[in-house]
Amino acid sequence: MHAPLVVGFDLDMTLVDSRPGIAATMHELAAETGTVIDVDVVVGRLGMVLEDELAAWFPPGEVAAACDRYRELYAERGVPGTFLLPGARAAVDAVRAAGGRVVVVTAKYEPNAWRCLEQVGVRVDAVEGWRFGPGKGEALAAHGAGCYVGDTPADVAGARAAGAVAVGVTTGPHPRDELAAAGADVVLGSLTEFPDWFAAARPGR
Repeated sequence: MHAPLVVGFDLDMTLVDSRPGIAATMHELAAETGTVIDVDVVVGRLGMVLEDELAAWFPPGEVAAACDRYRELYAERGVPGTFLLPGARAAVDAVRAAGGRVVVVTAKYEPNAWRCLEQVGVRVDAVEGWRFGPGKGEALAAHGAGCYVGDTPADVAGARAAGAVAVGVTTGPHPRDELAAAGADVVLGSLTEFPDWFAAARPGR
């Protein structure tokens, strides 16, 4: 890791469990549009770009409007169904205690990402929304992040693109071996393991 000390975190299934809120929003969208959406399938493969996910359920000409409506509904239905994952607050606190900055880089619509963080009471220094896979690397590099923590191979790719240490967590849909195969430098079972790892890995230690 390099100075200044900046650690990036993914949001969904890394810092927060957003599945109840996403499920509620998808049910509402399905009911409102009369479209059949298998919500269990959607929740089971979190990490996809919303446009790609909704393309599986809506005709091509309706995807953009469905995404816009989903994001509107999410502010009402999804945010209240957002819960802090074990160890998330302690992980953020560990970075702050070391004098570092915390940046959330997520595929989620940025205003909704801020709302989710407010919902769970976690304060961060910056949020970069609508970033996916290697595209996350641009945001991480812009903030000078030396480490990025996420739950998908796409998150690992984002860290790699930024030249940052790639930390995988298995709280999402991808097991340890998939994250390791994607190039994660370290894979943690959850963020409860992050403070000890960070204390040993951060600069000057």
